[in-house]
Amino acid sequence: MGRRRRRGREPGYVWWIAFGALVVAAVLLGAWRLALIALLAWCLYEFSLIPTVCRVMTRQGFACHEHVRGRLYACSSTHQQVKNDALWRSAGLRNPFRRASAPDPNRDTGVVVYSPAVRARLAQSDRVIVTLAGAGSLVAIAGAILGLVRP
Repeated sequence: MGRRRRRGREPGYVWWIAFGALVVAAVLLGAWRLALIALLAWCLYEFSLIPTVCRVMTRQGFACHEHVRGRLYACSSTHQQVKNDALWRSAGLRNPFRRASAPDPNRDTGVVVYSPAVRARLAQSDRVIVTLAGAGSLVAIAGAILGLVRP
């Protein structure tokens, strides 16, 4: 029967050309607000729009390779819960929205099972980019507020 065909992804360089055009326009026009828009657009791209893979560790210790959009998202609700835990843990906090789950009665035995603490770790590259995008978002918001106060 029919396998669902994935829609082709847009090339990554299209986004980078757009970001570069915004930065060049901001520099040439001397418009710091346009530079803030470029920064905020890059943060949105990294959080929600970049084509990437899930990367949540499975119980057997392999990273999930399902395609997702955005570094904050996972391929399924169970993987999303693990990724949310990892995001909260990277901020040094426990996930206050974590739902308690009952142990799986059909759990396979004889298989190396990685604990949720080990599974809920972001890849170092994801951790760095999410941290930079978070800091960039704060800078853009602070700049927007400053722009409202001082026109």
